[in-house]
Amino acid sequence: MDPFDSLLRGVRAEGAAFGRSVLPPTWALRFTDGAPVTLCIPLRGEGWILHPKCDKPRLVRVGEAVVVRGPEPFVFSTEPRSSFRPGELRDVRCGESRAAEPPDADPAEHMVLLAGAYHVQGQAPQRLLGVLPPVLVVPDDHDCSSLRDYLDHQLGGCRPGRQIVLDRLLDWLLVCTIRDWFDQPGAEAPRWYSALSDDTVGPVLRAMHDAPGMPWTLSSLTALVKVSRTTLAKRFTELVGEPPLTYLTDWRMTLAADMLADSTATVAAVARQVGYADAFGFSAAFKRAHGVSPSEHRKLAGGAAAHSPG
Repeated sequence: MDPFDSLLRGVRAEGAAFGRSVLPPTWALRFTDGAPVTLCIPLRGEGWILHPKCDKPRLVRVGEAVVVRGPEPFVFSTEPRSSFRPGELRDVRCGESRAAEPPDADPAEHMVLLAGAYHVQGQAPQRLLGVLPPVLVVPDDHDCSSLRDYLDHQLGGCRPGRQIVLDRLLDWLLVCTIRDWFDQPGAEAPRWYSALSDDTVGPVLRAMHDAPGMPWTLSSLTALVKVSRTTLAKRFTELVGEPPLTYLTDWRMTLAADMLADSTATVAAVARQVGYADAFGFSAAFKRAHGVSPSEHRKLAGGAAAHSPG
């Protein structure tokens, strides 16, 4: 498992809001889900994304996919403008399928948009999603027209298992879109993402993410790639930006924070899962990383969950 797998493992569509909207010319939709991440895919026609953190609208065509970071509301419009007459701008949530079709509009001119919203929880996914720009547009380098047609058909039916099918397709599209964006020239991918292709650092990153609870030392990590400790420490720091054991501690503390928030496991049990032999040493490391004790973090996370969007 590499860091990309680990971080996106917590970004899964489990009954995720997933909707299809038909948009006549001059009309617009304002997405108000408040979701940390929304995936938009035009099925027919083209439109513009207007985001409060972007200087200008972004054009999106059929064959492209868009990832929009929230939680700020954003607008998808058939025209690149920020002001609308009464009735032209509609507030929507991704769980709603909207079809706005005035009697005098030509259906052939309608824009059809597929959108899915993720209410992501936990600190692990944020390590990845936090480096994304407010809006990223990725062209389809492969012909996915058959997949778009299939998605359009699935959204219009009520066959058994429909939600599961849509969830898994949405997962796949989101992962592919983010990965393709990172692979584009000039994209500001995390340093560890580029380091995954390195013959020395890549295997070490994968080992730490695959088994964070192992009692890793610099010596045991160097044994994986058969280089000296000095070589590994220097190469890892150059490519990732911090020493290997510092990176490992940070990743363990991220995992521990999510375990404490999402389970009823004891502090001692969480400590063992992330490589600490005793709860005392783990608690000290956790407080250095997060500023609160594991127990305090669990209480705070419980309060935040109670007030999070459904």
